[in-house]
Parts: sequence; C-alpha cells; structure tokens
Amino acid sequence: MAVRTGKVVAVSRSGRKGEKKVPEPSVVLEREHGVRGDAHAGPGIRQVSLLGEESIGKMRDRGLSVGPGDFAENLTVEGIDLPQLGIGKKLRVGEALLEITQVGKECHDRCAIYIQAGDCVMPREGVFARVLRGGRVAPGDRVEVGE
Repeated sequence: MAVRTGKVVAVSRSGRKGEKKVPEPSVVLEREHGVRGDAHAGPGIRQVSLLGEESIGKMRDRGLSVGPGDFAENLTVEGIDLPQLGIGKKLRVGEALLEITQVGKECHDRCAIYIQAGDCVMPREGVFARVLRGGRVAPGDRVEVGE
C-alpha cells in the first residue's frame, strides 16, 4: 500500500473541559496520555482528537466562522480522509506515532455549533487516537498513514 500523507494545520489544547481549544505554536504528545496540559488527556482510548481541515470547511460553507480548535480537536490536519482510516490504523504525526481508536463520537449535549448550524461534523468526522510514541507536534508537520 502506498503511503498517504497530509500535514498538520494546527495543534490545540484547553485547560478545562467544556471549553473550545486554543491553537498553540506546538504541543507535546505524551505516550499513553495525550497532549501535555490538555484537560482531556489521560489514559484510555481517546487521548488525542483529530479533525480534518476539510471537515471544518464544510461548516464554513454553512456560514459559520469556525477554525481549528473550535470543535475541541487537538490536531487539525489536511489531506487525509480521517473517518475512512478505520480503527487500528497508525499515523506518524511530527515526532509522534498514533493509533486510531475511535471514529466519531456521541454528543450528549447540543454544542454551540450545532445550535447555530443545525449540524456538527465532529460526531461523524472526528477521530480519536492513543499515543504509541510521544513527541513534539507543530503546524506544518507531516502526517503519514501507516498500516
């Protein structure tokens, strides 16, 4: 299988749950933990969240002024169809190695984006991963899909 590549558009984190994430110049992913300093980091299968820039673009097309971090994703990437990767797929992102553990999520409360647009892409197009190898990740870093 040919290597598929994309790039990191933004890296984001938040200090408290329930807040949108704020883009940072770089983040450190810690093995089996997630983004250092992020409220959602910790053991389990949802250590890091990823969303495609293309997915955010769909919401912009609906008239919303949204950008990286607004969907509470840690890593915003472009050039890779994240929801099509499937559970168990590996991603090399900057210095880190991730394994996709979940595609989409159930939203129990309607977020501000859903209220504004009547829809939100994160439940369908966001993916979650665990950190197999930690390292620094920054905008512009290459993303490679492995086996």
